[in-house]
Amino acid sequence: MNHRISLKLVGAILAPAVLVAFVIGLMLAGALSLRPAVAQPSTKLAQTGEGLAATDHSPFVHVADVVLPAVVNISAEKTVKLSQRRRSPSDGSPFEEFFRDFRRGLPDIPQERQQNALGSGVVISPDGYIVTNNHVVAGFDKIAVRLSDETEFKGNDVKVVGRDPKSDLAVLKVESKKPLAAVALANPDDIKVGDWAIAVGNPFGLNGTVTVGVVSAKGRSGLPLPEGPSYQDFIQTDASINPGNSGGALVNIKGELMGINSAIRTPTGGSVGIGFAVPVDIVKLVTDQLIRTGKVVRGYMGIRPQPVTDGIRKAMGLDDSKGVLVADVVDGQPADKAGIKSGDVIVAVNGEKTEGVEQFRKQVAEFAPGSNISIGIVRDGERMTKRVTLVTFPDDEQQAAAPEEETATAWLGITARGLTAEERKEAKVSGGVLVEGVESGSAAAEAGIERGDVVLEVGKVRIGGMSDYNRAMRQFKSSSKAVLFRINRSGSVLYVAVEPGE
Repeated sequence: MNHRISLKLVGAILAPAVLVAFVIGLMLAGALSLRPAVAQPSTKLAQTGEGLAATDHSPFVHVADVVLPAVVNISAEKTVKLSQRRRSPSDGSPFEEFFRDFRRGLPDIPQERQQNALGSGVVISPDGYIVTNNHVVAGFDKIAVRLSDETEFKGNDVKVVGRDPKSDLAVLKVESKKPLAAVALANPDDIKVGDWAIAVGNPFGLNGTVTVGVVSAKGRSGLPLPEGPSYQDFIQTDASINPGNSGGALVNIKGELMGINSAIRTPTGGSVGIGFAVPVDIVKLVTDQLIRTGKVVRGYMGIRPQPVTDGIRKAMGLDDSKGVLVADVVDGQPADKAGIKSGDVIVAVNGEKTEGVEQFRKQVAEFAPGSNISIGIVRDGERMTKRVTLVTFPDDEQQAAAPEEETATAWLGITARGLTAEERKEAKVSGGVLVEGVESGSAAAEAGIERGDVVLEVGKVRIGGMSDYNRAMRQFKSSSKAVLFRINRSGSVLYVAVEPGE
């Protein structure tokens, strides 16, 4: 008898057994909380140093270690004299005499007060030279410098080597017994929009503050800043910059100096992510001259440039709006002698293309007086080149000759004085002088000049301050022709012609 078991029978017996075993296995797995193995991120990279371990730090830590010792705190102080008598609401009223007698019994009002300023600075050489903003130290007679290790220099140990209001830079020198930590300068050509930008300074007196952002833009100019630098080619950054950061460092990811933090644009008074730094190429150019001679002397060719607007481009048949239009040529100055005329469009300086007014000013200012440079122009559609031998910029010559006067002698019935930084900020002007008074019936009064006007130009003389105004006054004092004043009145700019009279 054949006892072989049928395969179908074996399958029928094993199938239920396998199913029961599978169900029991699932139940045991749930009870024991077993889970299928899932691939986990490997930690080998961090453990072997090929990635960022928990004990490592960001690259900004190294930048801070390098730069913080070279950034200093600058505090300045000066004594401000107050007017001897403040106007009273009773002045000019029937009760004036009564209140004058009443005030005699009151304590005297202090006739002076102390004004303080706080800012930052950057050590640029181990022997103690420090660069900062001109507006941090201008006009102050007591300056103290404190290093990151709390070492302090003051009195005779701190010297103002030189100041340059046009770039808003200044250089100090401290007498140190040991070499100081100094920053390295970045290569200007290596600075690109989008690069890391690290601001180091003392905002609101908080020493050694580091903030991080990027280079937001380059070549910013034409900004109405209260400090009034006329040479603007700013690096813009969103690294947080606040009051007290002025004069501090803007560095790259290598800890190299890209610029000196100088200003912000803000509707609130604090940082909103729009800050500006004087670029390192201007810093080097200015500081080298200040250290060498104590002043900055710039080349001057004697024209008044203006932007080439789209309307001007179309009217003149130009290919594009690049370059600067020569609005006026000063008689007898280098441009006049070289044959440059009003209406010419300057498109290049010494072979370098000219994009706009601010760049043109910087291009010319980089050359020393006496330099013979080529000026590429377009005249009536024809390109040509003129050779110009530069002279010393008149403002620099004037400042070197004599200190600026505070108030001018009355002229044409006008009494004027220099603007304070606060007044420039309020009027939104970078220069000019304030009309303090206009004599009734005078030529200025007849022409419509009013008290509170800010004089921006007289004739062809641009007014940066009292030295310019006094120079214009001497130039036009004996003129029998009308003198054209360009003024700012409550934010509106207009021209006023003043007839000198008989």
